[in-house]
Order: sequence, then structure tokens, then C-alpha cells
Amino acid sequence: MEEALDYLKILESYDTRQQSKVLHKLNEIIGISFFAMLADADEPEEIEVFCREHEELLREYFVLEYGIPSHDTIERAFEMLSPEYLQEFRNRFNELMNINEGEQVRKILSLDGKTQCGNGNSEQKANHIVSAVDENGFCLGEERVEDKSNEITAIPKLLKNLNIKGHIITTDAMGTQRDIVKKIRQKQADYVLALKRNQESLYDDVALYFEDPELLGKCGYHKTLEKARGGIEQREYWHTDDIGWLSQKKDWAGLKSIAMTRNTITKNGNTTVEKRYFISSLPTDAKEIARAIRGHWMVESYHWHLDVTFREDADHTLNKHVAYNLNIMRKLALNILKLLDVGRNRVSLKNKRKMLGWNPRKYFGKLFEV
Repeated sequence: MEEALDYLKILESYDTRQQSKVLHKLNEIIGISFFAMLADADEPEEIEVFCREHEELLREYFVLEYGIPSHDTIERAFEMLSPEYLQEFRNRFNELMNINEGEQVRKILSLDGKTQCGNGNSEQKANHIVSAVDENGFCLGEERVEDKSNEITAIPKLLKNLNIKGHIITTDAMGTQRDIVKKIRQKQADYVLALKRNQESLYDDVALYFEDPELLGKCGYHKTLEKARGGIEQREYWHTDDIGWLSQKKDWAGLKSIAMTRNTITKNGNTTVEKRYFISSLPTDAKEIARAIRGHWMVESYHWHLDVTFREDADHTLNKHVAYNLNIMRKLALNILKLLDVGRNRVSLKNKRKMLGWNPRKYFGKLFEV
């Protein structure tokens, strides 16, 4: 962790403030904000309160020659800071925590967007941020757009900045676009992409194929059974590379197979059935396609933690640049909390934050062991 904190020192070369008029070093503002965010502070005012209460402890890590900056100063620091800098700060931690360890292992990288609801009002749309989250629940990158409809333009930019070679990319149906598929294949990765009626003829043709019992019986098949949301959920997967008949095959780079899932949920005596369809560059392997489809859930879980563990939607920071930078910092904190051992079993991430806030001297030391 000390190596990652040392990276903050290069911030001084990014500081465009008039040095004769500033008291607080930019690297220290970001550093103490990072500690505060780990310890249950969510926005600049809370960061200031936490830091004033624990100034003596923070001086063990930072000089703080002029004490703790005000929340206005903290917000101005995030306003002037490049998101790319914070992303690199997060990447340094990812490397130190071996999040990227085993790059040769075939990973599931799920791409999906989340709106920062508190950032919007009657005069502006809220930030919409597309993130890349691996199957272990660690964020590896993000790209900001104005609203959900712009996800299609954000995904190629995000893919450009990620090392995806050899991995499997998943998206929801909005990301199922020819140009996105082409980008994935150019970077030597595979894909499993959801189909909905935004790809009308392709969706209809794939759905019709899986309606044929004889063809269904020739597909690769995998099934799981688990307790979920107070009921029993049966997940069935059919996967086939029998797509020579598919007229749209040539339109999708690397397309090798199609898949269907059928989720049957039984709860309180009621049963519901949901079918979903996918296209993929993978050869027939029902277990692998199941891993990829199920793995996409991780990005949704990650967004849930931003809302519940970090209360992101309750943060009404209206400056879009500041809100984006705070989002990146939250993701860094979330990555670290997942790995932090607080000495007890089954402690939620939300409660880990509270423990850091209640007893920062005890747990900040453990951060250097992560």
C-alpha cells in the first residue's frame, strides 16, 4: 500500500493552482479522502468531518502542515483532478493486490452501466458510467457518458483501455452491436452477448431454433439448482455451434455459437419461467457458457454495492466531473474492502466500512497487509 500512496506524490505536477495561494497539498487531499472513504465517509463534507476527528492518526501517513482542508477545498481538488489520474491510482492498487494476477487465466469481464442518480436534476442529466468488472467482483475500468443511451459509444472506449486478450466479454443487450463485437475480436477476446428485440431478426431466428425439441436435444446442456430469494431456482443452459443456417452469421465477427437459458423459479407455490438468448464466439461448451452468463451478474452486484454500501445515489454532488472522480474513488475503496481481513468471518462490506470508521487506528494498519 505504501507504494500506491507514493504514487500520489506525482500529483504535484498536476496541480494547476496558484501555489502562493494554496495551503494544502493536492496529494494529501486525495490521500486523506481515500482513507475517509474507506471508513464510511461518502462525500466531501463527511470526508472533512472524519479527517478532523482523526487528524492525529492521519498525520502518521501525511504531513498535513496546515491541518485538515475544508470540504469546499476537498471538492475543488476533485474538480481539477483528471479522472485518468485516479484510474491509474486504482490500477496501482489492483497490481499491488494481485487483482490482475494470472492474466493468462481466462476471465469473465462484464460491462454494464449505472446512473449516478443524485448527480441529476431538472437542469442536467445525471452521469451514466459504464464499468468493467471481473468475475471476482473487482472493477478494472470505467467510462463516463451523459446518459444510458450513450453506452454504445462508451463500450469501445472502455475496451480500448483494457487488456482483454484471451478473456470473455459479456454485456447486456444494449451492448450487442456489430462494431462492439468487431472491437472485441480485434483485441483477441471472446464474447457472450445477450439478445433482445433490439436485434429483431437475429433474436427471432435464435428463439425459433431453440423452440425445436429435436434441435434442442442435440445441444450441449448444463443445469444448476440453488436456493435464491426465498425460493428454488433451476437454471438450464443450452449451447450449440450449429449455426450454418443463420443468415446473419457473416455480420458478427467471430460468431461461432448461440445459447439459451431457461430459469425456473419456484416460490411460495408459484412457478415462473424466463428464457434468454445469447450469441457467442465460443465453441460449444455448456458449462463455459453458463459460467459467462452467470458471471455477468457480478457487475450488477458491484453496482448494488455502490448504492447500498457507499450510498452513491444519496450523494447529490451536482458537479459532473467531481461526481465521476468520487465514483472512481468509491470503486477503489470497494476493491480494497473485498480483500481486507478484519479477523472475523462473513462481515459485510458495509460493516467493514463501519469498523474502519469506528476504529481506524486498528484497521488502517491492516490495509498495509492487503
